[in-house]
Amino acid sequence: MILSVNKLSKSYGTQKVLQDISFSIEKPQIIALVGPNGSGKSTLLNIIANLLPAVQGSISLMGKSNQDPAIFRDVSYMQDNSVLYDYLTGYDHLQFIGDVQKVSKKQVLAAAERIGITSFLNKKVSNYSLGMKQQLLLTMAIVNEPKLLIMDEPLNGLDPTNAIKVRNLLLELAKEGTAILLSSHNLSEIDRVTSNILFLKNGELLKENLADYENVYYHFTLNTLEDPVNLLKDTKVIVKSNQGNRLVLSLNGTLLTEILGIFNREGIVIADVEKKVVGSEERYQELFGKPEAEL
Repeated sequence: MILSVNKLSKSYGTQKVLQDISFSIEKPQIIALVGPNGSGKSTLLNIIANLLPAVQGSISLMGKSNQDPAIFRDVSYMQDNSVLYDYLTGYDHLQFIGDVQKVSKKQVLAAAERIGITSFLNKKVSNYSLGMKQQLLLTMAIVNEPKLLIMDEPLNGLDPTNAIKVRNLLLELAKEGTAILLSSHNLSEIDRVTSNILFLKNGELLKENLADYENVYYHFTLNTLEDPVNLLKDTKVIVKSNQGNRLVLSLNGTLLTEILGIFNREGIVIADVEKKVVGSEERYQELFGKPEAEL
């Protein structure tokens, strides 16, 4: 067992933040923690990392209590950039982590190379952009090659290029044997790395496998004067919209082959087709409601 959270509760005064939270991670995988601001995501991660006490409940990491300092040889927690020191360089931070974790300078520099921060390692953090700070935090988190990586908003402040790099890194780490528990507001990025999501709502945990909610839509642009919907009436395809030469269908890969065959047989030319997967955002709106339009 990599992580086990059992009947965890936390309150601030009379306000209950977490209520009877239980979940586990038994094998290397990526699990996302999602909820609105103030829902308790950071509180839960801080309790798992033994930075905050719980009112009740227990947590074990690698079969040991989260209060056992030895477990942090195999666990890393990527927090926000408030843990960084402006007057130190990026390398100073990594050297400290390396000394605490008892890893070689070679391993420290390998982590920096993997994230791609070697060009600004010797600059003081006060000169870092938000994105550079996020990359330093990520490097600090993987120096010890953890079996469990806990991450609080790892994509915050990253431009699209670096967000893609981090996403690919997370997938690589999971494939290499690292379990990852991350919180993020970036639902589109979550959809790209996992369908296993823990939604926090009113202090309670709702376990989800978004594969049960994911919908695949194909947006077709057709060169035809005919009504293509009539050709699809005997199929299992769901027509989401049909406006002019734009046709949006909900279907799986097997049905796509069938639809393409029908269009080809009827001489309908497909000018463009775009695949869109909708998962966590739709489920989030079901649980928490759609955002109100600005006035």
